Amino acid sequence: MSRSFRLRRSELSTPGTSPKMMAGAAASPADLVFLDLEDSVAPDQKEGARRPVAEALTGLDWGTKTKAVRINGTHTRWCHDDVVEILDAAGPALDVIIVPKVKAPRDVWFIDTLLTQREMKLGLPIGGIGIEVLIEETEALARVEEIARCCERLEALILGVGDLSASQGIRAGHIGGGGDRYPGDMWHYARNRMIVAARAAGIDAIDGPYANFKDEEGYRREAGWSATLGAVGKWAIHPSQIAPANEVYSPTEREITQARAVVAAVREAEAAGAGAASLNGMMIDAATARIFETVLTRAEQAGLA
Repeated sequence: MSRSFRLRRSELSTPGTSPKMMAGAAASPADLVFLDLEDSVAPDQKEGARRPVAEALTGLDWGTKTKAVRINGTHTRWCHDDVVEILDAAGPALDVIIVPKVKAPRDVWFIDTLLTQREMKLGLPIGGIGIEVLIEETEALARVEEIARCCERLEALILGVGDLSASQGIRAGHIGGGGDRYPGDMWHYARNRMIVAARAAGIDAIDGPYANFKDEEGYRREAGWSATLGAVGKWAIHPSQIAPANEVYSPTEREITQARAVVAAVREAEAAGAGAASLNGMMIDAATARIFETVLTRAEQAGLA
């Protein structure tokens, strides 16, 4: 099974109980929109939210966006019916299922098997619906390398810092922020470990939510840290966070120009039989070219090159 490439600079969270918000999400510039059946939906509304989510998937103009649904976790009584009812009503319109609160590969395997069964019954392409999972439990972070490689459908890992705070017993001011309680980036270890696991498995790493949507500077700071480490996108819990995410996770014109110059200089040196070259007073070699080729790949994926 070959994974489809999906642009994930911004993943917009949208409550599945609000047709107005889902319509706004469809018209937004987000790369991916996920219609939520989990945390943003009260327990007594979860079953009723499935129909408006399916109607939004099939009835709205989503353009080129990736369309996803965050189901309830495999430990809940809603999970099975979330998958069955959404696929039965809107399977051809769905691109990705987001699975929260995974703790082990078995949680991913359950969703993978259930998706395969429904695809077979409905005549949908087997394996056509991808999976993203939230790394938001200490058990998941402790096994993140295993989880990242456990399923061919798996396309991305997402760092869920809200529930991870609770699972780890962290005293945080709000989701995605640490205030002055901890020197430096309190999420560095979790971010870096998850990103390394994702990169090693050949899947995407997505930074999690930042709750204070009025604090654009804080959002950009966190996004910048994760982008530097290799994440390709971040959740947006409010439409105002989409533009900063799309900007931070896209190479700038200056970065693209620099990357082209570096790669060209190294290739010219190699063609001349040299292992290294000099550019603007800096020694560059094959390792340098590899770094900047990543910049060019991301620019191409974002339609910037």
